[in-house]
Amino acid sequence: MNQIGIIGSGAIGEALARLAVDAGIQVTIANSRGPATLTDLVAGLGANAHAGTMQEAAAFSDLVVIAIPLAAYERLPHAVLHGKMILSTGNYYPHRDGRIRTLDARETTTAELEQALLPGTRLVKVFNNIVAHHIPLLANSEPRTALPVFGNDAQANGEVSELVRALGFDPIDAGTLDKSWRAEPESGAYTAIYAEGPDGFGDDYLADRGHPLTADELDRLLAASHRPDVATRKF
Repeated sequence: MNQIGIIGSGAIGEALARLAVDAGIQVTIANSRGPATLTDLVAGLGANAHAGTMQEAAAFSDLVVIAIPLAAYERLPHAVLHGKMILSTGNYYPHRDGRIRTLDARETTTAELEQALLPGTRLVKVFNNIVAHHIPLLANSEPRTALPVFGNDAQANGEVSELVRALGFDPIDAGTLDKSWRAEPESGAYTAIYAEGPDGFGDDYLADRGHPLTADELDRLLAASHRPDVATRKF
């Protein structure tokens, strides 16, 4: 994979763009506000990075990273994304996304809902269970930090896993999209598992420098994970 599109220039999108450029991967990054708002970002990323519209980022590669809130999915360039592999980094946060009945009722997972919102794509869920500032801190760690990969399509899972390796992490096949609750907020395999100290993030999660998590450790956490009651999720 020598080029990717990224839709979403927030903390996760920017972190992945930086790692991709460092790995020699060409990136076209977009947001909802237009390429002119990304001038400083792409200048800092270097020659392998380009700003574009969402349509241009979607067309740039067969693999497109989507790092935007659920509520913004309706504004995606659906026709251009048709046939693409999608790397989704998102989670369901009701205070931001509004209440979604099917998620609150646990009739589906966030990843399955995203797949339903993007028919004709092959969606893979990864980078949703790690905080943004840990991504550059734990990339290429020793030992390699493991991340769960969920998806229904074997080829797409393989392509996305190849990208995850190129970005400096150890991708772990964690199952299909209906199992992706295992790494959602409050599941037991979410963000704090990468924290530096045994008590999680403590008083200031942004000050936490992170700690590598091996594949064996991640497998144990995923196996012990519990499906959270998302209807009570407030943050």
